[in-house]
Amino acid sequence: MKHTSPASKTRWHHLLGKLLEELLTPVNISVFTDFAVMSDTPQADLLLLRRSASVWTAAQLARLPDGIRDCQAGQILIEFKYTESFNEKALLQALGYDTFYKRAKDLTEADVQTFLVVSKTSAPATVADFGYEESPLRPGVFYTPQRGFRNVILMSLNELTNAPHNAFFKCFTSRRQEKRKAFELLKHSGLRALTLRLEQFLAGLWEYWFQLKGEDMKIELTPEQVIEMGKMWGDVHLSLLPVEQRLAGLTPHEVLSRFKPEERVRGLTPQDVLSQFNPEDIERYLNQIKHPKTKQNGPSGRRS
Repeated sequence: MKHTSPASKTRWHHLLGKLLEELLTPVNISVFTDFAVMSDTPQADLLLLRRSASVWTAAQLARLPDGIRDCQAGQILIEFKYTESFNEKALLQALGYDTFYKRAKDLTEADVQTFLVVSKTSAPATVADFGYEESPLRPGVFYTPQRGFRNVILMSLNELTNAPHNAFFKCFTSRRQEKRKAFELLKHSGLRALTLRLEQFLAGLWEYWFQLKGEDMKIELTPEQVIEMGKMWGDVHLSLLPVEQRLAGLTPHEVLSRFKPEERVRGLTPQDVLSQFNPEDIERYLNQIKHPKTKQNGPSGRRS
């Protein structure tokens, strides 16, 4: 089993895995973290995405980054490196997981695609040593024709474009300005379509990166802690907003539906309330109160 560096106890693939779990489960993509690649080996620091359909749906494509969204395999292995750059050891590790997982599950090359995802920008010379070249259509996605290495696709988060479908992964880039762009893009691209827990998780990540100087903190950060930070940050942020901003996007009906009738009219004078009704309706209602057992026949109001 891997050992984290003494400088940071955080298992970054757990955080990415939690984000992907909250993001992709609603669109029928299963996400697994720390699963066994063989029946008799320790768990690996891997993420597994498994779709149920034969092809990606439109809803799934909207949440998957370049490289993965272009892949036809039904199962995606992700070896995620946050604190280290692309190197031979990381590549061989990813290749080992790719080989053992396919062998243990009796899967073909077409069934599984393995990605080595790195937060830090890779040295061009190191990438070239293994024949990797950046896709002309997908910046940040590298392929190699070299036999033995071509089963692993390299994804450099810093180089991915600032497209909405890349933003979720780019929340884990090493460059602070790229992180900020990703969060701003998510903020303005319709977070209302996401689950509350995912919004809280993203809010907690923002707090960690930009408010608590998270990159320099020598603590173990768990997905649960990130969500709790997001809840706390969201409550504090909401309490500081003016009323107009708190209610932004809500219709009057949506706001009033949260209150009981007596709460809706509190502070209003009788004239304020009665002025909103037709006098004939008011008279008819008063007659019903005075004569609750009297039936009204039609618009003429004749008593039966």
